[in-house]
Amino acid sequence: MTLPPFLASRHVAVALLSLFSASLGLVALASDTGVEPDPMLVAAEQAVAEAKAASEAEAKTATARGKKKKKKKAKNEKPESEAQMTLAAARAADEQDAMDLLRARLADRLGAAKDTPEAKDGVLRVGATPAASAAAPVHARVQAEAAASAVHTAGHAAHWDYRGSGGPDSWGRLKPEFAKCSSGTRQSPIDIRDGLKVQLDPVHFDYKPSAFRVIDNGHTVQVNLAAGNFIEVMGRRYELLQFHFHRPSEERINGRQFDMVAHLVHEDSEGRLAVVAVLLEQGGAQPVVQTVWNNLPLEKNEEMPAQSPIALADLLPVERSYFTYMGSLTTPPCSEGVLWMVMKNPVPISPEQIGIFARMYPMNARPIQSASGRMIKESN
Repeated sequence: MTLPPFLASRHVAVALLSLFSASLGLVALASDTGVEPDPMLVAAEQAVAEAKAASEAEAKTATARGKKKKKKKAKNEKPESEAQMTLAAARAADEQDAMDLLRARLADRLGAAKDTPEAKDGVLRVGATPAASAAAPVHARVQAEAAASAVHTAGHAAHWDYRGSGGPDSWGRLKPEFAKCSSGTRQSPIDIRDGLKVQLDPVHFDYKPSAFRVIDNGHTVQVNLAAGNFIEVMGRRYELLQFHFHRPSEERINGRQFDMVAHLVHEDSEGRLAVVAVLLEQGGAQPVVQTVWNNLPLEKNEEMPAQSPIALADLLPVERSYFTYMGSLTTPPCSEGVLWMVMKNPVPISPEQIGIFARMYPMNARPIQSASGRMIKESN
């Protein structure tokens, strides 16, 4: 950067040296106490002002002489360009503001308050506020980085899982819409005990061979079904939407847990859900399960359309007595108001079929939830 002409003057250089030497003797006071200018500092400033005046006088004299020499040539020369005039004005402004800049820098170094009436009158207020001002941006940046980190962490934590920081104990805190996972009073699954043995209406299954698509959604293997499969129970008709698997079974009967379970999710015309749970116990091969495994997609979250229909009725036990109670979805958002029907008799599934699912999902079962005194009924 080009210095203003007067700063290149020998007189000004000597005065500046005197000024900074005098500043070393300035004593810092409390941040709210006024300090009269030190005599040495005043003298130094006066010397700078005098030097500036001398330099400007010399510059004016030189300019006047130059004008006389150039006056004869001016008739044949064009007027100064607008750019030259702007540059000259800028240089003049630089010279005029130089002392103000010097004072401001000295005030910064000494910790003095600026832009105050006292400062304009030559009184400096000295204190620790500049240090605090320097620390403030650092503190703000640290806070901003911490907030960004928190947002980044929250973004990852919002993905629910069956283990770790996204596991069942934290589901209710991951998102507001998951709150029922922690606060609900009719949550599933439960350990089914002490059911009231009554004459329950049988569940009427109206399942037929249907087109289907298989998807590995990152939490389980799910089978999405074509329309046209229904159940009727307690005077309501529900359509089968999809079924999926858990390992081990989420529901327990008198404390007993099974190798796997299939949840068949239905919905009625008013949006109410009903889930039929079919317990799977190690034994012979299960044909519907094998059909699903045969159509597993190669990538997660990509549906695999099957080339042949699936016979859904073959997934059900022959004897279809059941337990029933009100509960919730067993995965987030854990919505309540779900009608549950758990088949009392398990269906066999082979070790090999269990092993295929276990390689993808060794454990994807929500822990048992409190029954909270809810009524449980079972077929007698």
